[in-house]
Amino acid sequence: MPTYEYRVIPAPQRGEKGKGVGRDTASRFAHALEVAMNAMGADGWDYVRTDTLPCEERTGLTGRATTFQNMLVFRRQRADVAELAPRILAPAPIIAAPPPLALVAAPAAPQVAAE
Repeated sequence: MPTYEYRVIPAPQRGEKGKGVGRDTASRFAHALEVAMNAMGADGWDYVRTDTLPCEERTGLTGRATTFQNMLVFRRQRADVAELAPRILAPAPIIAAPPPLALVAAPAAPQVAAE
């Protein structure tokens, strides 16, 4: 069974300008997301999902507020485990069972000399 390592990065919060990208907000945001995902993919990371998670932040001296953060989740197979996998998962060599023990005849009862 493959073992994975994960990387979680914050999703872009604003769009980026780019060549051939429209001027509307949705196009620029999609471009920013595309750049982030392609950068991770170039390093061997596969996109898994996007999660929105609560995060508690301080406000003022004693106050707290809950905000929500969008995170991109990526994974890739661990290299150290992938190298060992063929050796770990290889079937063990079959060792022939030892031959069954020969039945050992019980020593004969001592002969009592008849008188």
